[in-house]
Amino acid sequence: MSTPFQTLSGLGQVADDYDAVFCDIWGVIHNGKVPFHEACDALERFRERGPVVLITNAPNPSITIPESFRDIGVPGEFYDAVVTAGDATIDALARRAPGPAFKIGPERDDKLYAGLEMNFSDLEDATFISCTGMYEDDEHPDDYTEILGAARERGIPMVCANPDIKVKVGDDIIWCGGALGKVYEDLGGEVIYAGKPHDPIYRLCRAWLDEVTGYVPPPERILCIGDNIFTDLIGAKNQKMDCLFIQDGLHGDMENKFKSLLTQHGISARYVAPKLSW
Repeated sequence: MSTPFQTLSGLGQVADDYDAVFCDIWGVIHNGKVPFHEACDALERFRERGPVVLITNAPNPSITIPESFRDIGVPGEFYDAVVTAGDATIDALARRAPGPAFKIGPERDDKLYAGLEMNFSDLEDATFISCTGMYEDDEHPDDYTEILGAARERGIPMVCANPDIKVKVGDDIIWCGGALGKVYEDLGGEVIYAGKPHDPIYRLCRAWLDEVTGYVPPPERILCIGDNIFTDLIGAKNQKMDCLFIQDGLHGDMENKFKSLLTQHGISARYVAPKLSW
């Protein structure tokens, strides 16, 4: 069975149908190494019609995103706000602080804990796991089976700050925190997520619209843009919003698999494009 969607040559074809955009970052605006200038230009042009909120599963607070943009060379004023999975996860961490918590993730993600009175400990003393990703980018989820098995034996939950399973960095695939979350779930552990496709991060986006613009469009007037079936597409479906799926991102080289995955999960992309442009 084929999965229907409309192929767009650019965002301009449908921009007038929407009052706001919730746009993914990684794979749409940059690939971790190189900025996609056409995407930035397209979002800047949409801002003539309504606000652009960047919504990302980055496990760090939103205040860190502009600096990461500068490091990669992503240009400036093409968005109105940034909401991260880190922002959405802070509440879950604050309710469990000070822990003690067992931390899994690289040092670069420690910005997530700024302002939180967290007490980190060895696994045997922890009351929960805080996971932002793997310690090293070249590690595999299977490397953590033993330690996560020990955590499961203790019955402690995991707070996962990045639901992404994997991401493309240039031409390389890097495993993310969501891969460890899946391993823990497969072992029977409890995992708490706040990023895409889960509701808390979308609530934050709507709260920003309400506070700053005074107008929260109905779901059918918000367009989600992203390149990940399991976060962007399913998240848009859960929120009853249309999605422009950027097929040249994480699933860009898997045309047939892309269609079969949509059918398998009972979802459809309203629009598809090889890249974000106007």
